This record gives sequence, C-alpha cells and structure tokens, in this order.
Amino acid sequence: MPIRIVTVEREYGSGGALIAKALATRLGWKLWDEELSAEIAHVANVDVKSAKSCDERVDPFLYRLFRIYARGSYERALSTGSDSHFDTDQMVNVLHKVIEDIGSQGNSVIVGRGAPYILRHRPDVFSVFIYASDEEKIYRLKAIGKTEHEARQLVAEVDRDRAAFIEHYFKKQWPHRPLYNLMINSRFGDDYVVESIVQQMALVDKFQPTPEVQAC
Repeated sequence: MPIRIVTVEREYGSGGALIAKALATRLGWKLWDEELSAEIAHVANVDVKSAKSCDERVDPFLYRLFRIYARGSYERALSTGSDSHFDTDQMVNVLHKVIEDIGSQGNSVIVGRGAPYILRHRPDVFSVFIYASDEEKIYRLKAIGKTEHEARQLVAEVDRDRAAFIEHYFKKQWPHRPLYNLMINSRFGDDYVVESIVQQMALVDKFQPTPEVQAC
C-alpha cells in the first residue's frame, strides 16, 4: 500500500513545524498543525478557544502544573484550567477520532498530537522524528526572536512536557523509536530534511512487501 500519511514528531526548536509545512507543500498534501484545534472544536462542538486551551497538554487536574505539548508551532496564553467543561481528557478522546478520520482521508501531513501512536497500525503511514542539538535549537529559536534565556528555558522544558503528555495518554516513552520510519537531525537545514523524507518515502513504497509476502 503506498504511503498516504506522514506524521512529524519533533524536538522543540528543531524546526519540525516549518519542515512539516514545507513537506506538505512539496507533496501537495494537506498540513494538519494548528488546523487540528479547529477540527477538534468542530467535532466536539466547542469553541476553538476551548479546544486550543487543551491542545496537547496534560490536564492541570492530573498534574500540579500543566505544560503544553504543541508549544512551538504557535505561542498562546493558557488558563490554569478552571473552566473544565472541555478538559484535556475529553480533548484526547476527540483527538483520536479526528486523527483517525484524517488518516482515512489520506494525503496528509500531521504534526505531533500523538499521531504516530494513534495511527501506528496503518500500513500507509510514514512517521518521522526530527531532532537537533541544543545549540542548533537555541540558534533557531533566537532567529525567530527568542532571547538566549527564553530559548534555553524552552528547550529545557517543552520536550519534558511533551514526554509527560505521551507517557500519560499513550503509555509510551517519548520518543518511542519503534514507531518511526526515519529519525533525522535538522542541522543540515530544512531543505535537506524534506528531501531526505521524500526519498525515504519513495524507498519504502518501492520495497514495501506485498500483503502476500507479509503473510508468509
């Protein structure tokens, strides 16, 4: 079965969100990043603000202080969770449905949100993990306006929070290496990473066993 979905997980500051956007453009596929919040809100019949307030973070009622998992694609201020009519547990339940529906549509690039875990049984999914050295991540963050102090603090905190989200809701260590087709360092630039992903996707399509072979 040819690849129809790419999931992109990334360390904070590695450029994963921009790389995913460039990859979607290269493939002519739909990018699902911030758009997921709007889709979650639509399916759950809540406003977008409520969905974003829960988007990829652990619930504040479960942890002393919540951390947001998707921080880096776009910054936002979040409440402490006093409005619990749509909490993170509910958001994750809806997230499963939304991502499974996106997977069934195909031709999509999905950023984070546990997509590699949710879609792990689909044979048409290619999952990527993008990482970088702390120095590279700090350099990238300073290039978009973060101070040295802000960059170092974010690099130290955000991935720890993403790991907590994955461990709590998907019962896996982050990153869970068996899920990924490709783990790649972004130090050589976004174009290099996009080209590497496209080439690896082509190789997987070329050498993927037929169902008859897999059954033997």
